[in-house]
Amino acid sequence: MRSTLWLAFVPLIILAAAPASAAPTTCDEPLSTIYTKTAPAVFSIQATKINKARPDRRFETIVGSGFLIESDGQALTNAHVVDGAASIVATLNSGDKVSTRVLGLDTVLDLALLKLHVSTPQPVVRLGDSAGVRVGDDVVTIGNPIGLEQTMTRGIVSAVNRVLPYLSADEPMLQTDAPINPGNSGGPLLDRCSTVIGINTLTTEDARNIGFAIPINVAKTALRSLREAGRVVRPWLGIQGRTMDPGLSAVLKMSVTAGFLVEVVEDGSPAERAGLRGGNLSMSIQGEEYLLGGDIVTALNGAPVRTAQDLNTRVKTLRPGQRVKLTIFRDGSTRDVSLAVTERPRLPYDLTDQ
Repeated sequence: MRSTLWLAFVPLIILAAAPASAAPTTCDEPLSTIYTKTAPAVFSIQATKINKARPDRRFETIVGSGFLIESDGQALTNAHVVDGAASIVATLNSGDKVSTRVLGLDTVLDLALLKLHVSTPQPVVRLGDSAGVRVGDDVVTIGNPIGLEQTMTRGIVSAVNRVLPYLSADEPMLQTDAPINPGNSGGPLLDRCSTVIGINTLTTEDARNIGFAIPINVAKTALRSLREAGRVVRPWLGIQGRTMDPGLSAVLKMSVTAGFLVEVVEDGSPAERAGLRGGNLSMSIQGEEYLLGGDIVTALNGAPVRTAQDLNTRVKTLRPGQRVKLTIFRDGSTRDVSLAVTERPRLPYDLTDQ
């Protein structure tokens, strides 16, 4: 989030009489201080999973990182590190190994809430505010890259609000050039105030020095649901698609309108039961791939839908069990379709690209 600082010349007497405003918080703690403060709350994870598809390699060990957020042993990591694990062992900064269980798991955000079985109060990290993160801010990570415990790396925030098309979540990620390697997954991304601003989650094989982290504000929002329900409950219509630009009508030689183009209808979804149509014709237009032939959603409960963001924003306000009315454009005419919202299930592509 960018902030603008307004400067003005005013009489000195006014400045003296006016109440002092709080200056922006700036930190520049030495890296060694950041490590000393936060490393005791960071731990390594060894998750043993049973690989049913590989009889010759029945057991698989996944190595990751995590960090304590409550002194009773509650901690955060990535879902893909512990998902489906038969056993989870955490190695604390002290070297002690403790058994661990999953309290809550969200495969969409790639977030897991853990409970480490500790006998004494543990040091914790301080959760920061990712809303104020700016491109160019210094960041550091502490984790266990390739199994090397308590390794610190540094870099900068190289981008914010980065939406990755191959992830289930439509939440923007933080992008960093701080080295993130296998084993760093689930560890903290820290600012120079020694506070956690993100959770390291993935890298890309297509480029070097680019990693991504879940903004900590997103994780904080999900924490209550993870604690109370063991999952994050989301409304689900069961459609995938993109914004339809009405300006393409002339190019396509067909009647279209502004809205959300339905490209895929999920099997067994409310949208499928309501008879919504997905696309059946793949076409590249001005460098963009479209799957044409599907319905175009133009309104939800009477509220206009002009873009994919419009639809996503409106769907997030719904609740499972609620009936909604979609206005769709099909075959040159508009019609209303009623459907019942359900809770989003785990889908086949969740976590596949972590």
